[in-house]
Amino acid sequence: MANIQEDEELERTRLRKLKKLMDESKGTKAKGVITLESSIFDKAIRSANMPVLVDFWAGWCMPCRVMAPVIEELARDYAGKAMFAKVNVDENPEVSQRYDIMSIPQFIIFKNGKPIERIVGAVGREPLEEALKKHLKPE
Repeated sequence: MANIQEDEELERTRLRKLKKLMDESKGTKAKGVITLESSIFDKAIRSANMPVLVDFWAGWCMPCRVMAPVIEELARDYAGKAMFAKVNVDENPEVSQRYDIMSIPQFIIFKNGKPIERIVGAVGREPLEEALKKHLKPE
C-alpha cells in the first residue's frame, strides 16, 4: 500500500514541476526547453494551451546536437506563444514507437494534444519556424 501512495506522490510532484515549467514558458523571458519522459508525456502534451514542438533526439546523434541550439533559440524567441520539449528516444522508447520515430532528429508539433506536423532531419531554423508559425494563435 505504501508503494502506491509513494507512486501517487511522485506523480503529483512530477505534475507540479511540469506545470511550473509550462507556466514559466509563458513568461516574456526565455525559459528554455523542457525534457519530457514517458511517464508525463501525454499529460504534458494534452495540458498545453499552446502548440508544443517536441524534439525527438539521442545523445549519440550528431545532427541532433547541431539542432539543439536552434531549438533553444526558438524557445527564447517564441516564449509564451509555444512550448518546446525534448524526448530522448533511447530513454523513452514507448513514446518514440507510438509516434513512429524512425529517424532523428525528428520534430513533431502538437496542438490540442494531437500531432499536427512532422519535420525530419537537421533542417535548420527556418523550416521549423515556418511550420510553427502556421499553428500559432494570431496576435
